[in-house]
Amino acid sequence: MPLSGLRVIDLTRILAGPFATMMLGDMGAEVLKIERPGSGDDARNWGPPFIDGISTYFLSVNRNKRSVTLDLKSEVGKGVLWELIETADVVISNFRVGVMDSLGFPYEKVAERAPRCVYGLINGYGRFGDRAQRPSFDVVVQAESGLMDLTGYADGKPTKVGVSIADEIAGLYMVQGILLALLERQQTERGQLVEVALHDALLSMFTFQAQRYLSAGLQPQRMGNRHPSIVPYETFEAADGTIVVAVGNEGIWERFCTVLGVQHLLGHERFARNPNRVANREQLEKELAPVFLEHPIAYWEEQLSASGVPCGRVRALNEVIESERRTGRDMVVDIDGLELLGVPIKLSRSPARVKVRPPQLGEHTEAVLTALGHTVEEITEWRDAGVI
Repeated sequence: MPLSGLRVIDLTRILAGPFATMMLGDMGAEVLKIERPGSGDDARNWGPPFIDGISTYFLSVNRNKRSVTLDLKSEVGKGVLWELIETADVVISNFRVGVMDSLGFPYEKVAERAPRCVYGLINGYGRFGDRAQRPSFDVVVQAESGLMDLTGYADGKPTKVGVSIADEIAGLYMVQGILLALLERQQTERGQLVEVALHDALLSMFTFQAQRYLSAGLQPQRMGNRHPSIVPYETFEAADGTIVVAVGNEGIWERFCTVLGVQHLLGHERFARNPNRVANREQLEKELAPVFLEHPIAYWEEQLSASGVPCGRVRALNEVIESERRTGRDMVVDIDGLELLGVPIKLSRSPARVKVRPPQLGEHTEAVLTALGHTVEEITEWRDAGVI
């Protein structure tokens, strides 16, 4: 596997960090998840539902990891963590700014004692700036970044995205940053600091929306399922539900009009080219809406797809999961009776694998400490004292 032999010390919890370290584990890295004795990652209790006492929230982002419990406020816990860091290729945390420093593990000290170790930090707003010390969760960053203001209908309230998009994008960027740092380490033999702020990560996703403002001073507005720069690129009501179409160029527009039987629109000055259609969006929608109502979604999907017009029905998650079970793309996998989502990156020679279930709290503490050279007596004493 691509990351076989790589050791990751995972000090993260909740979602952004665990999502990143899960992806590293999927690609073969050994991930040691360090958790608080007795309680562990907060997400273990974010339920219901629970499976075998573990929340499905935790299960979703913690496969392919080993759990080690350490009290990082104790001298024993700090000492063991240093031992682990000195064996590691990557150490990653998503504590608030300053927490790693207060625990005694700032980047500078880790770089001195383990110079080849890549040091990852995920937090809400970064290590510097006027919001650096503010606590954050995904929904707060969705609001603060401007994403919530763009999501929903013009006459409705701002709405968050249906998944924790800030956490997940930050996790993806962290994996990218870690892999870049590891690649650079091959030349320099030194690790470096990799920092990802949730706010930065979300802001980078604004792409064309941000550029419209930067270059033309256009303030984006909530538009429901419409697109600000492409028309038609939205949902329509068919006879039995909602269908989405994406007419991304003039060739598709011609085929779209042919399928719908509205070829007369092709020669109409208001709709001839995409800029015209954007300027006359409402008039075009009035022309198209009654046509879609004439047939069910299945009819439109078949006709439009056959003509090369991108389209689809709005599906509920249960429909999607049941469909994925039949595709053979391994996006729903079974590991010891527990179904999980699969890995989207498909490598031809060294594919990722979902090998082990998310761990029980502290499941691997004794094995990891024994491998470091600690005796059964030491481990028993530390467990009795509540430091592991």
